[in-house]
Formats: sequence, C-alpha cells, structure tokens
Amino acid sequence: MATPLSASALLAALKAEGCHVVEYKSWRTHNRNHKGAWGPVHGVVIHHTVSSGEDSSVALCYNGHASLPGPLCHTVGGKSGKLYMVGHGRANHAGSGDGDVLQAVINETSLPADNEANTDGNRHFYGIEIVNLGDGKDAYPAVQYDAAVRWAAAICRAHGWGAASVIGHKEWQPGKIDPRGPVEGRGQFDMDRFRADVAERLKHPASWSAGSSTPTVQEDDVPHAIGRYDTTDRTIVPRKWTTLSIDGVDLLTGATHYQAMAHIQTVVPPGSTLQGRFYHQRPDGSRWTGPLIERIGTDGSTFADFHNSGSVVNTEKVRFEFIYYPAASDDQKSITINTAYCRGLYWK
Repeated sequence: MATPLSASALLAALKAEGCHVVEYKSWRTHNRNHKGAWGPVHGVVIHHTVSSGEDSSVALCYNGHASLPGPLCHTVGGKSGKLYMVGHGRANHAGSGDGDVLQAVINETSLPADNEANTDGNRHFYGIEIVNLGDGKDAYPAVQYDAAVRWAAAICRAHGWGAASVIGHKEWQPGKIDPRGPVEGRGQFDMDRFRADVAERLKHPASWSAGSSTPTVQEDDVPHAIGRYDTTDRTIVPRKWTTLSIDGVDLLTGATHYQAMAHIQTVVPPGSTLQGRFYHQRPDGSRWTGPLIERIGTDGSTFADFHNSGSVVNTEKVRFEFIYYPAASDDQKSITINTAYCRGLYWK
C-alpha cells in the first residue's frame, strides 16, 4: 500500500532519474478525483496513444474526448524523449482490469492471465501514454523508449517498488494490445524486456545511464562500520511517520553503498503494528523511500528490526522513519521507544 506521490515529489523523482520533463498547463491540479479515489497506488501501467504528432497527442491526453474526459494518463512520452506531465490524481487510463493481476503487482509475483475486468485500475496505477500509432509498424525511437523506462523506474524507486510493479495495459485489461510496435534496436515492444530494463536502472543510482561508469563494490574494498546507539526515550504518536534520531538524524552520509539494520525496543499492546523504512534525503529536499518492513507487537517489550541495503548517491543522507498503529482502532495513546540503534556497513 502506498500513498501517491505529491506533484512536487513526482517531478523531483523524474528529474533525478534524468528525465526531460515538460509541465503542461495546470497538470498539478488536473484530475478526475471527483469521480473516485486515487490511491493507494501499487504500480504503473504502460500504454500507447494510438495517435501521431507530439503536440496533438499531449493535448488529447490532457483534454480527453467526448466519451472519455481527460486526463487520459499522468504523463505523455513523446518521440523526442520529452515527458509531458498532463495530470496528477485519478486519470482515465487503466479502466477496469483483473483483480488477480493487481494482487500479483502488489505481491510482485508473476502475472496471471488478465481474464476479468472487475477492479478499478484508475485508482491504483500511475499511467504513461507513449506516442505511437499502435499499428505494429510505427516505431518507438530509442530515446522515447529510454524515457519511458526512466519514468517507470523513477516512480518505482520513489515508492521502493521493484520492476514487477510495472505492467502493460495489455496485461491488465482484457482485449487491450498496448504497448505494441517495434522499438529501435530492440525488436518488438516486450513487457518482460521493459521490466528487465527498469530492473537494471534500479540496481544503480538514479543518475545512472547505460554505458556510464558506475562505482561498484569490489571484494577487497574495506567497508566502514555503522554504529549508532541511543537510549533517550522517544514519544511516538500513533499513525504518524516519525524520523528517528539515533545518535543523530542522519545515520549515514558520504557513502555509495550500504547494508544497515535499525533495531528498536518499545512496549506496545500485543497485536499492534510497527512499520519502519530507510530513506535517502536528497539535497534538493526530495527523497527516495526504501521498502516498508512490518513487525507485530508482542507481550512485554517488543524488539523490532528493520533492514535495508543498496546504492546511495554520496550527496544523499540515509535516515530511518517509523510508524505505530495500535491494535485497537480507537486507541490514541502514544508509545515510548526506550532504545534504538543502527548497525551495518557502508562503502565510500
């Protein structure tokens, strides 16, 4: 379950991924939210526009048409490689699709056949329309394809999702064929290949480009130890994300790779839910958020651990945040974290 990115956060994530972004008209407030909720979001859907012409395709996706009002997606991918932001919120792009496919996206497992149309996809997915006739002949230039991969990777990176959270419209809604057509230098548009390209990006920092030199961890590299320990009592308000100060808010700076574990000790009602995640704070104020890890409270003291490992840009700061959900829905009492520590290794 994920809350949709704010317009500013989405824009920052795309720019960090190296996308050439164009803000079109009032895209930040252009949506169909009056027709239903947007969120929780679980993945992204790839479409083609069945149109030609960059400007006209962008206008079509922003305005929609008589039978389907706009926005028809969140982003339009032009053949120039530019990504046009045309909506933020609920958009008319995914329609009704297969609930089993949605569950597979949530679980990041293999996709089943899309043989039902019983679930609202506009609520749960980001959507990109890539300008293409969809006739199986109109080609996607390499720069256009790469921009779509970056778009999908940026959103997955921001939410802590893997490439399995990326699907094609043809994998979601029965009867759909998009995306379709030849990709320059890659053969026909294949969603498994597309996901593999997204996965490759996610192995590297957001600024990475294929063919560029990327720092790698060698076996003989000597890691530095992370050792932060804090016994100061911290009051945690229920249902509110709190960045924990463990001997300093910034657990780690100046690294390129790390493996870390945050451990907390607290007393909560049995059955309460404890969630934690690491995140990378960028200099421009945006952030990459790591995977969500959940623990359940037990009798007496609860000892919960949260792990993460991966790449980080050396200008980013690694932090950890925590949220507490009481077992009883009407419980508003705060809890106290008695002990918190962070241990691990990092490489410069």
